[in-house]
Amino acid sequence: MSVLRPQRYDLIVFDWDGTLFDSTALIVQAIQGAAADLGLPVPPRERAAHVIGLGLYEALAIATPELPRERYAEMGQAYRKHYFAQHEALCLFGGVEPLLQALKARHHWLAIATGKSRSGLDEALRHVALQGVFDASRTADETQSKPHPLMLEELMREFAVEPERTLMIGDTTHDLQLARNAGCDALGVSYGAHDPEHFGAFEPVHIADSVPALHDWLLKHA
Repeated sequence: MSVLRPQRYDLIVFDWDGTLFDSTALIVQAIQGAAADLGLPVPPRERAAHVIGLGLYEALAIATPELPRERYAEMGQAYRKHYFAQHEALCLFGGVEPLLQALKARHHWLAIATGKSRSGLDEALRHVALQGVFDASRTADETQSKPHPLMLEELMREFAVEPERTLMIGDTTHDLQLARNAGCDALGVSYGAHDPEHFGAFEPVHIADSVPALHDWLLKHA
């Protein structure tokens, strides 16, 4: 018996931090703590949250513009010290696991596109026991950082899926711009790092204010 094709999207790509994983506050604190350790002006919460989703170098250029590039590795080490001191307390947003199970039951391919490193994503997936749930993933250290479209382009090529059959879901303008640059639909979530007031310019198909609301929309429209 043939498998029914999903209604609208064959491939659904999720951002990780702030979309599936409740890590925004810790990332902001780790950026601020690392800046203080290096004697830099501590970035305000809004600026530190704005860089979530970007690759390390792209994020540091915005969060700590005073930092010379030759000290980026030092800043990265300080950030990881603060982040991993508390990351075991982090968890998925409520409702994420049932959402992923429902989408897999509907025969969607599921993927992750994240500004984390490969080792960071693999550790996070291990921590929440989601190894093997996603069909593919891309991290910022193995391809171009958001909002360059290469992450999505590689994922679409991997599954031979057209842009019009691909949906990118994220909590930042970087995610929505990534989708636009790749010619895909975007869906924003308002419970993460960025103010959803800034999402409109990217014409998302929907903005969900919680994981259960996201679940409901996807089951009706995806």
